[in-house]
Amino acid sequence: MRLAVLFFSAAAGVWAANYYVVIGGLGGTAEYETQFQKWTGELERELRTNGPGAQVETLSGSAATRQHVTELLSRVGAESNAEDAFALFLIGHGTFDGTDYKFNLPGPDITAGELATLLNRVPARRQLVVNMTSCSGASLAALARKDRIVITATKSGTEKNAPVFARYWVDALRDSSADTDKNGTVSALEAFVYAQKKTTAYFESEKLLATEHAVMTDTGRAEGVRDPKPENGQGMLAASFPLLRAQGETARLAPEKQRLVTKKEELEAKIDRLKYQKAAMPEDEYKQQLTALLLELARTQAEIDR
Repeated sequence: MRLAVLFFSAAAGVWAANYYVVIGGLGGTAEYETQFQKWTGELERELRTNGPGAQVETLSGSAATRQHVTELLSRVGAESNAEDAFALFLIGHGTFDGTDYKFNLPGPDITAGELATLLNRVPARRQLVVNMTSCSGASLAALARKDRIVITATKSGTEKNAPVFARYWVDALRDSSADTDKNGTVSALEAFVYAQKKTTAYFESEKLLATEHAVMTDTGRAEGVRDPKPENGQGMLAASFPLLRAQGETARLAPEKQRLVTKKEELEAKIDRLKYQKAAMPEDEYKQQLTALLLELARTQAEIDR
């Protein structure tokens, strides 16, 4: 088992632990077993290769039992602190009986409620959960919490077909076009938008009725949306949650450059927050604050490029 640790804390301006955990669940058939292990392995490699200092912990196949998942998440809870970030990725099958969502594992399954209890014990303030299983929309209500981004491959527990969303989530981490603002970082929001669009295009190209509709929430509300934007208040936290930096570039920078990259990301997060506050602000005040932030961002980028 390998633990995903990135070393960056924008809030504190220092390197801190970020825990990334990937779990590949029960395939059920040889075809799905192969597919889920492939996506799990590819996601691990992308995080390990491109994340600055990343060491990714993965549970898959026969090792991904409820006991091992519980032990791993409990260990992360014991080792992490409030300044850290944490991300959990679930790949595989899920079920929903009308009451409980379950992530299918070898042996006893684990419910959304049990996962939520484990995650609530992780002190890291910034959290991301990406549930890429069938019926995953039914897990959203249990997992949603303040300061936690929850992304599900389906909008409800009634979308029961095995999703393809995981394939495109992995692609988002290795396709430069996913970085839509061209800042060298793929955020959770950018990965969500990329994977969602690619999933839609897949069903259209195959002339199939879409059997999955990914949604997300990052406000603590127990209802996901397909189009996070300032108008519905969703997406601000996801936009400021970096998954990868281009070619792990930050890990190779000198300490002074690292501080500048930290400042740049803080400024970008402030700009994102300001955009969400635009509707409640006088236009002149909005423009004044936006201009000041953009100028400071340009100066910081110039310092980085020297």
